Amino acid sequence: MIRVAACQYKIELFEQWDDYAEHLTALCADAAAEGAQLLLLPEYAGLVLSGQLGRDREDLAATLSGIQPLVPRWRALCAELARSLGVYLQPGSLPVRDADGAYRNRAWLFGPQGELGHQDKLMMTRFEREEWSVAKGSGLEVFDTPLGRLGIQICYDNEFPIASRRLAEAGVELVLAPSCTDTEAGFYRVRTGARARALENQFAVLMAPTVGEAPWSPALDVNLGRAGLYVPSDRGMPASGIVAESESLSPPRSQWLIEDLDLDAVRRVREQGQVFTRRDWVEQFEPGQLTLRSAKAAPH
Repeated sequence: MIRVAACQYKIELFEQWDDYAEHLTALCADAAAEGAQLLLLPEYAGLVLSGQLGRDREDLAATLSGIQPLVPRWRALCAELARSLGVYLQPGSLPVRDADGAYRNRAWLFGPQGELGHQDKLMMTRFEREEWSVAKGSGLEVFDTPLGRLGIQICYDNEFPIASRRLAEAGVELVLAPSCTDTEAGFYRVRTGARARALENQFAVLMAPTVGEAPWSPALDVNLGRAGLYVPSDRGMPASGIVAESESLSPPRSQWLIEDLDLDAVRRVREQGQVFTRRDWVEQFEPGQLTLRSAKAAPH
C-alpha cells in the first residue's frame, strides 16, 4: 500500500523567488504531513515561475525565454523538497530549451536520493503547436522506485493509447498524469483518456490539474480540472474504476487529493481479473483480425 497525493494546483502570481519557494515548500510539506509518499503537481505548474518576469510574463515568447535562467534553481528546490520530506515528487512540468534551440514540455521526477530523470510531452496540443511553438519530445522513461515502477504521460498524451501500452509492456504499474486544461471539455478529454488507459493496461493512473485564473499569463489564463485516481474496473477495485476525485472543478486555493493505493490489488486484477485486457491487447493485431470488409445492401 502506498499513499499518493495529486494536487489541484491554483495558479497564483508570485513576483519574487522567495515567495514562490515558500509557497511550494509549504504545499508539499502539507501533503507529506498527511503521510503522502508520492506527490504529483500538474502540467505547467513550473510555469508559475513566469510571475517573476515583470511585464515579460504577458508575452508568450518572452515567457519561454525568460524562465530558462530560473529552471536550474527550480530543479534544485524540487530536489531538496523531495530529499528533506522523504518523498517522490513530480512537480509538474515546464517548457525547457534544449541544445537544438527547441522548447519541450518537460516533467522531472525527484526522490529522496535526488533527481531520477524526466519525461517530455509527446503529443502537442494545437495551442502548443500553432501559437507557442513548443516542440514534441520523443521516447519513454520508466522510473523504478521502492513504491513501484512509474511512468509519466503529460496531459494530451493520455488521449493516445500506444505510449501507455509501451509503458505497460515495460512493467509500469502507476502512470502519473499531470494536466493543464482551460475548459471542462478539455478536462473530460484527459480524464476519459486516463480512465481508458487504466482499463486497457490494468494499471493505475493518478491525475493532477491546474485550476484558477491567471490574467497575467497568456499561457495559464484559465484553468479547470479535478484531481483523480483511476484503476481498472474489476475485482477488488471500485466498480466505476474511480478510486477518488476532487469535488470542485476550480477550488479557491490549491488542495491535495490524498489516497491509499494498493498496487498489489491492481496486480491481482492482471492475474485473476474478470477480464485480461492487458494480456488480450495483442490479439487485435493477429493476421486477419483487423481486415476490413465491405457489406453492400441488396438493391431494392
